[in-house]
Amino acid sequence: MSYAVLVTGGKQYRVMAGETLRVEKLEGDVGSEIKFDNILLLGDGDGVKLGDALKGATVAATIKSHGRADKIRIIKFRRRKHSMKQQGHRQYYTEIEITGIAGGSK
Repeated sequence: MSYAVLVTGGKQYRVMAGETLRVEKLEGDVGSEIKFDNILLLGDGDGVKLGDALKGATVAATIKSHGRADKIRIIKFRRRKHSMKQQGHRQYYTEIEITGIAGGSK
């Protein structure tokens, strides 16, 4: 079983083929294929590849859906000052399914 660590949306994800995950919103239509080329690490049964060995490595994925996460509440409260501020936030996300991991040069 091979895996990869990729970077998207300022976050790092450890992924394997067949996995489904939510990442920061990506442009693209549902059903379209996207490729990630910002790969930090490739691993399999033989070992791990890092650095220059990853030139040309890609992770292919299919966009399954777009959406918004649950609302989080932000509350700022100053005791004894009769002051409270409330705010909410719903983050946009894209749900993707990893379809393949292609290794780079050796």
